[in-house]
Amino acid sequence: MSKHLTILVPDTQAGPNTISCIIGAYHIFSGANNYRREHGQEPVFDIQLAGVATQSQFIKGMLQIMPQCNVADIKGTDLIIIPAVAPDFNGLAQENEPLVKFMTQQYKQGAELACMCTGAYLLASTGLLDQKSCSLHWNTANHFKGLFPKVRVQTEKLITDENGIYTNGGGYSFLNLILYLVEKFYDRATAVYCSKIFQIDIDRHSQSDFVIFNGQKSHDDPVVQQAQQYIESCYYEKISFEALSRKYAVGRRNFDRRFIKATGNTPLEYLQRVKIEFAKKALESTRKTISEVMYEVGYADMKAFREIFRKITGLSPLEYKSKYNKERSIF
Repeated sequence: MSKHLTILVPDTQAGPNTISCIIGAYHIFSGANNYRREHGQEPVFDIQLAGVATQSQFIKGMLQIMPQCNVADIKGTDLIIIPAVAPDFNGLAQENEPLVKFMTQQYKQGAELACMCTGAYLLASTGLLDQKSCSLHWNTANHFKGLFPKVRVQTEKLITDENGIYTNGGGYSFLNLILYLVEKFYDRATAVYCSKIFQIDIDRHSQSDFVIFNGQKSHDDPVVQQAQQYIESCYYEKISFEALSRKYAVGRRNFDRRFIKATGNTPLEYLQRVKIEFAKKALESTRKTISEVMYEVGYADMKAFREIFRKITGLSPLEYKSKYNKERSIF
């Protein structure tokens, strides 16, 4: 007997990626079902697009989707796909409240939930993500944390899987989540087939190397703002945080506390991220050697530089250069 898959169609708060997630999920799960049929097996899912309106508009009315049913008509489902929504989400819109109630009720009845990118906002509105891990687009993480402080945001992970709730990183990485779900609900062979047919890299686990660090500036602590400016302008120097806290007439412990509260990073972590961001840009766009880049951003120990670079990006400096620099000049 087939399981039931519900792909939600939000009636409002939709972003440009919302329709991509909906169509992508429908296309790949349909492809997985067809692969099963071709091999004499029953499809795993009956797939339905469900919403709260007879039609939903996207991209300023340029595109429309007509859900196949209303969520109120679905009595039971096994897996719910929650597409990305607009990243300027500041609260649940009234039109989407039925979706949140539907997710909450179905999860209690045993359904599993999978949200794509900023779909985490809708899922978090249920409260079901509280005290659970969640990945989403790195560019919206700080905003999301402000709205849902009880959720454990892990932007370094591409996919999280916890208690029947799945989340994934940003952009089109939702395709990797779909492959993950195909393998989980179908089998490895079907997932590999979908990977090849839709040309999606399988077994990708991290989005760390895609992160662009711009610093967390959406706070109102003037001391921390000044410290951030100083770090970003003098990142290549040897910075004493003891001296920096004295510079702004703040005790060291209080300085660290305020810095962590404002940015989510310790001063040292912030400095490391700034250094590595400058190193990444140099590795992407110049023919400088890894040693030259290391010295330019203020490191003198190659082992330490490699360890911190890998911790932040998930790749070694050499791997990063080989991936993102067309010249690929190494040493």
